[in-house]
Amino acid sequence: MSADIRLQDHRTVWDIKPVLREIYGDYHKSILAALGENGPILDIGAGSGHFRSMSDQVISLDILSAPWVDVVGDAEALPFADASISGIAMLDVLHHLPSPMSFFNEAKRVLKPGGRIAMIEPGITPLSWLFFNFLHQEDVDMSVDPMADQPPIVADDPFASNQGLPTLLFARDRHRKRFAAALPELSITQRRWLSLWAYPLSGGFKRWSLIPAVSVAPILAVEKIMLPILGPLMGFRLAVVLERS
Repeated sequence: MSADIRLQDHRTVWDIKPVLREIYGDYHKSILAALGENGPILDIGAGSGHFRSMSDQVISLDILSAPWVDVVGDAEALPFADASISGIAMLDVLHHLPSPMSFFNEAKRVLKPGGRIAMIEPGITPLSWLFFNFLHQEDVDMSVDPMADQPPIVADDPFASNQGLPTLLFARDRHRKRFAAALPELSITQRRWLSLWAYPLSGGFKRWSLIPAVSVAPILAVEKIMLPILGPLMGFRLAVVLERS
């Protein structure tokens, strides 16, 4: 099975860019810690496939095929039985989904009681908005209804997105309350800002980086201290954990 060229490009960048592996490795550890290893973990939007190596409990799923993808499938129509999954991992996935609420209803269906969704998504703050809006290829539209279906282009292209969607849904009181009312079975147990400096300076999956890999650990250590103060103003990521009742 050959990989979609975009997934293969991401995997190539991962292999040649140690700073990326350090930063995303930290994301992976955070997600796995939030989920635990109590049963099958579904990695939705597996992308370059590296979360799969974190645990033998992980099942990788992507809408695009690749040798490292266990299941080719749609997050909005999950090919799994009711109450069969213990955890769902998502890294940079929610903002690509055409119908976020369809996904959350599917997640509710396949998760066991007490099962969790742990996701890390773009976070829109005053500083990150400037970066994502002017220097990033993906759109940021903070005017949309995050619980509505997204524009048709998001359904047509798996790489199309609205990076503002996770922030609207989980960091804006009005929409967060609407979400809680629509899906009381999925309670938000954690919500925190991440990524002040290391992530934007790394260039992400671009081939350039402004920092060396050896600097990532000390930068992240300082970030953890400063995030409670600076996160809402300049965090580039939003981490959210939901639990199935």
